Amino acid sequence: MRVNTNGVRLEPGMSVDVVTNSFSDPVHTNGGQCVVDAFRRIYGVDIKRAGALNGVYLKVTRMG
Repeated sequence: MRVNTNGVRLEPGMSVDVVTNSFSDPVHTNGGQCVVDAFRRIYGVDIKRAGALNGVYLKVTRMG
């Protein structure tokens, strides 16, 4: 869904790939830092500041 909060704009379809050695959900592991870093690196946005670092806004798909 579209989010425009605290000066951060997120659009539907934005996605990142995160590689982990854990079976845990990367959004909830270590405060989701690897997901935050990926969004910052790819889109230049801080999803934590937007309040979007949760299952309401993010869908986790396990591959492989």
